[in-house]
Amino acid sequence: MELNIKEPLRSRLEVALEACWRAGKITLEYFQTGVPVELKSDQTPVTIADRRAEEEIRGWLTRYFPDDAIVGEEGGSTTPARNTNTTWYIDPIDGTKAFICGVPFYGALLACEMQGRVVLGVAHFPALGETVWAAQNAGCYWNGRRARVSAVTKMDEAVLLTTDFFRMETMGYDAALERLCRSTKLQRTWGDAYGHILVATGRAEIMLDPRMAVWDNGPLLPILEEAGGRFTDWQGNATIHGENAFSTNGHLHEAVEQMLPPKS
Repeated sequence: MELNIKEPLRSRLEVALEACWRAGKITLEYFQTGVPVELKSDQTPVTIADRRAEEEIRGWLTRYFPDDAIVGEEGGSTTPARNTNTTWYIDPIDGTKAFICGVPFYGALLACEMQGRVVLGVAHFPALGETVWAAQNAGCYWNGRRARVSAVTKMDEAVLLTTDFFRMETMGYDAALERLCRSTKLQRTWGDAYGHILVATGRAEIMLDPRMAVWDNGPLLPILEEAGGRFTDWQGNATIHGENAFSTNGHLHEAVEQMLPPKS
């Protein structure tokens, strides 16, 4: 696939794709094997697969771009003395709960931010054999073919996704969730990053996440935007640094935002 992507973006994209593929291959060594699970201080699960996958990505990035900063879910932040104002964000296994249950909806996420703008993102789902990536002004691609959001313009024709309806309720968003469920055609919990990818590839219209971290958000902003959709926090800001997020096919974004609770 020949794309007109100029340096320094082209080389970073090539390395990002390779790094995620290698990390994904590592996770498959542990997938559906009953790998031991630990709990981190925030009570979220982690496995040796998470740690090894992030180490692989970090090593690959450091090998080619030693002056770039790195922020990872498992390994924290590293900033070289001679920094290029470029930062990579790594989530080695987004959807660890799915991973440890043997469910294939987990992925390796990687994003590159240059001069304060996220210029590329990769989401690789090794157990599904799916890779979605996007680069600034180059479009969004799903297993080598152009990815685009759906053309649905009516809420009552939309597919609504979230990772966990129960979590939405326990966080106090039950009223907003009920409004959205009543307004949409179909509701499912194909969640974590894969839910946003389903929106980017035209298989759903709305994905809600009540709590996010920068490594969760990283690649989703460029992927959704380059696919023709939108990815913002619940206040409508297009950012990877928000504490929550939702994605849509663009047509329905304002309608969804109006049903979400205002910032407290």
